[in-house]
Amino acid sequence: MHSIRKTLVTTFSLDQLRCFAEVVRCGSFSAAADVLGVTQPAISLQIRQLEKRLGVTLIERVGRRTMATAAGEELLRHQQRIDAAVGDALAAMAQYRQGELGQVRLGTGATACIYLLPGVLEQLRQQWPSLQVTVNIGNTRDMLRAVEENRLDMALVTLPASGRMLDVTPWLQDEQVLVARRDVALPEQASAEQLRQHSLLLYEPGGNTRRIVDAWLTEQAQEVEVSMTLGSVEAIKELVKAGLGWAIVPRMAVEAQAELQYCSLSPPLFRTLALVMRQDKSLSRGLQLMRQALSEQCRKC
Repeated sequence: MHSIRKTLVTTFSLDQLRCFAEVVRCGSFSAAADVLGVTQPAISLQIRQLEKRLGVTLIERVGRRTMATAAGEELLRHQQRIDAAVGDALAAMAQYRQGELGQVRLGTGATACIYLLPGVLEQLRQQWPSLQVTVNIGNTRDMLRAVEENRLDMALVTLPASGRMLDVTPWLQDEQVLVARRDVALPEQASAEQLRQHSLLLYEPGGNTRRIVDAWLTEQAQEVEVSMTLGSVEAIKELVKAGLGWAIVPRMAVEAQAELQYCSLSPPLFRTLALVMRQDKSLSRGLQLMRQALSEQCRKC
């Protein structure tokens, strides 16, 4: 009886852990309450109960921001593993429900979402209508964090990508090409030296795709005039159509553009898209089908 009573005292709920993690992520009780759709007093009660059961202080205020204590940081690491295990358990059970394949949470960049995923999602919907797929768009850094925290089941990102808990599998070689308006004379292949003669539109700094382009220019020992940087390949293409310069973008984004033309770079430039999952992620039937559909689509590219 004593051991049972002791277990009841020290047990805490998944809701309490989720509230705690959301408070740390948002930096305030009120913001966490908005995200979770509950009242701030309810969040405060969950945190108090959790701290009481563990016998430690988990949250402290630093200026205006609410942050985790050292004990809270340690618990947060355990919470991420617990959340991953719960997600895997739910996904595993989903495949046993009649007609259910569960849900796949996929993350990727905007370009891959627009030009690579539609064929994949169409195929899955036709063959497996009960499979639920949600897609989040972001940069490589954000996608990796979401996979590590089990907010995404898998992500298709631009290398380099690394993480102690991640399995990174190179998936697709995506050529980067020079694009210009149809009324511009493009060479068969464009060298870095030729780019110096024109204004260049590039991705904004910070992302892996821009780093790959910058590294290519550095290897060719060339400095080019970057007239404008943007965060969207679609915006870049619109400005190229307006005659504001040339651009380096993924070939998949311009292959079917009537108003644009493109040529390869010399030497050729590629970015590698990789599929990223947690190393401890169990492969549900839905995840297996998504991997298979992505592989088939990549072979077509």
